[in-house]
Amino acid sequence: MGVATDFISIKTRGKTDIIDITADVCERLSGTGLAKGCVTVFVSGSTGGLTTIEYEPALVSDTKTFFDKLIPSNAPYAHDATWGDANGHSHLRSTLLGPSLTVPFVDGELTLGTWQQIIFIDFDNRPRNRKLILQFIGE
Repeated sequence: MGVATDFISIKTRGKTDIIDITADVCERLSGTGLAKGCVTVFVSGSTGGLTTIEYEPALVSDTKTFFDKLIPSNAPYAHDATWGDANGHSHLRSTLLGPSLTVPFVDGELTLGTWQQIIFIDFDNRPRNRKLILQFIGE
């Protein structure tokens, strides 16, 4: 059993910026020499999240609209009153989505579906420099 760790650095625009990181994860997997196992992708931070989606413009737009309706940025949040940073909605959205995603791989390939891509969403209210941690475990 082998373990390999790698990182992806991303500059985001914030405000529910949705970024397809599938190619980055695939590229780093190919550099590990592992054929089968799992990769966990983790965002270090409390205002970003990871999931999969069919990454196409209409669904990207629908996803942003979904989060805006479910957890609006202009609602009053105790976090904002406490810290004055106006990103309480960002923390809640991140909590809902979660900071990590695990994807199996077989024969050196991620087992994603045809229309399934790995995305990182930056919910913060400003541009950020993000660091994603990839932990590959396999053989």
